[in-house]
Amino acid sequence: MTDAPAAVNPLRRRMIDDMTLRNLSPATQRSYLHAVTKFSRYFGRSPDRLGLEDVRAFQVYLVSQGISWPALNQTVCALRFFYGVTLDRAEIPERIAYARTPRKLPAILSADEVVRFLEAVPSLKARTALTTAYAAGLRASETVSLKVADIDSQRMVIQVRHGKGAKDRTVMLSPQLLGILRTYWRLARPSNWLFPGRGDKPIDVQVLYAACRSAAKAAGLVKRVSVHTLRHSFATHLLESGVDIRIIQVLLGHTHLSTTARYTQVATTTIARTESPLDRLRLEVVPPA
Repeated sequence: MTDAPAAVNPLRRRMIDDMTLRNLSPATQRSYLHAVTKFSRYFGRSPDRLGLEDVRAFQVYLVSQGISWPALNQTVCALRFFYGVTLDRAEIPERIAYARTPRKLPAILSADEVVRFLEAVPSLKARTALTTAYAAGLRASETVSLKVADIDSQRMVIQVRHGKGAKDRTVMLSPQLLGILRTYWRLARPSNWLFPGRGDKPIDVQVLYAACRSAAKAAGLVKRVSVHTLRHSFATHLLESGVDIRIIQVLLGHTHLSTTARYTQVATTTIARTESPLDRLRLEVVPPA
């Protein structure tokens, strides 16, 4: 948000307060502020002096710059929040159109590729964190936010706190993961955060992102691998092993079953095991003479 400091700072402060009151995550707050600031700088004016036509012109500009559909819709969310909540201009948000996001199937690693990938991570902390992300189907933010106390070896569960939408959930603790975490704990001795970073903070998610890029290259994988790829692979592998999709929905923390259902489109083992109706027929390929 540009313009004179006297006009900017109170406006920015009000938006931060609005987001805090609605319990938006720190990452979402940073994203929204960045989007509104970029919008303001594009026109060289304070955003409260800009209207719907300016928003449309900004969207056209972003598309011309090749912005990704998720990033464009994140900007839309930020501007809808800014106008609808911070400026209390209820007539504008519904007229700011979302981009129609192309539905792409997620990249999935095979079981062998998961092993190759994880074994290519040289750092003990990063390898253990990424192994945990795959074993429990965690998002990157959920992985770095784990605390030692969240690992419940008595009940064999992991407590995931403040996931997407500020929701808590419980996921299974793999016996093999528990053994890996115990080895990691003996070597690293984390006290509060399971994967500590600098000071009294958890490891930065960027560390995991960088580790994914390096490990994928070292493992010779042509697929683009991220922490979310491990989460996608977790869900798909569970589905292929016969786990009920509603259980997978709970483990992933999805609100809607339709979000989880897309994994049925990439569960190749399940697809291959499905009997075609042709198999129930007795059909002669060669016509009778």
